[in-house]
Amino acid sequence: MALKYSRILLKLSGEVFAGSRKYGIDPSTLKFLSLEVKKVFDLGLQIALVIGGGNIFRGTAASANGMDRVAADYSGMLATVMNALAFQAALEKEGIPCRVQTAISMKAIAEPYIKLKAIRHLEKSRVVIFAAGTGNPYFTTDTTAALRAAEITADALFKATKVDGIFDKDPVLSEDAKMFQEISYMDVLKKQLKVMDSTAISLCMDNNIPLVVFNINTADNIKKVILGQKIGTTVN
Repeated sequence: MALKYSRILLKLSGEVFAGSRKYGIDPSTLKFLSLEVKKVFDLGLQIALVIGGGNIFRGTAASANGMDRVAADYSGMLATVMNALAFQAALEKEGIPCRVQTAISMKAIAEPYIKLKAIRHLEKSRVVIFAAGTGNPYFTTDTTAALRAAEITADALFKATKVDGIFDKDPVLSEDAKMFQEISYMDVLKKQLKVMDSTAISLCMDNNIPLVVFNINTADNIKKVILGQKIGTTVN
C-alpha cells in the first residue's frame, strides 16, 4: 500500500482532547484518537505529534484577563505536557511505543528535546510527542508544530481540527462559508485566514512544508490523507 508521506508531524489542539466536555480530557476521545493514530502507524508511517493545552489552560486568555503573559504562557506549556503524558499512555495501551520530549527539562517524566534523538526514535518506529512548546513564551503550539516539522524534516504538517478544512470565513458562524481544497501559503497570509498564526505559516512556507488541515473527528481521515485521498485543505 503506497503512502503519500513517510514522516509527518500531527498537530492536535487541546480542545480536541476535551471531546464534548468544556474542560479536561475525555477518555473516550483519547481512545478514539489513539486508534486513529494506530491505523496509520500500522502502515509504517513515522509519526511525531505536538499537542496544545487549551483544554486545561489557555495562556493567551489568561493574559488577556490580567495574568502576566510570560507566567500565563509557561502555565500553558505545562498543560501541553499533561496532555502529552495522557496521550502517551493511551498510545502505549494500543501497543504503540511512544516517547515524550519536552522543551523544558522534566527528567522525571520525559526526555529533553533533542532533535537527533527524536529522529532516531522515529526511525525505530516510535511515536514522538513534543511537549512544552518551544520552551519560550510568546510562541504558540502552532509555531512549535511548524518548527519541529522543519527540524525533523517531516514530509508534511497535519493540523487536525474540529472543522473539515480551511474556509473563507468561520463555518461555525457563517452557513455560506466556502472551503478551499487547495490554497497557497501567501494567500493564507493575505486573506488573514485563522488556520494558524502567521509565524507558523511563514515557517512552513520558508521550509516548503505542505500543510494539510482536516477534521479529526471523522474516522479514517488521517489514513485517507496518508493514502493520497483529497481530504480537507492542502496548503503549499
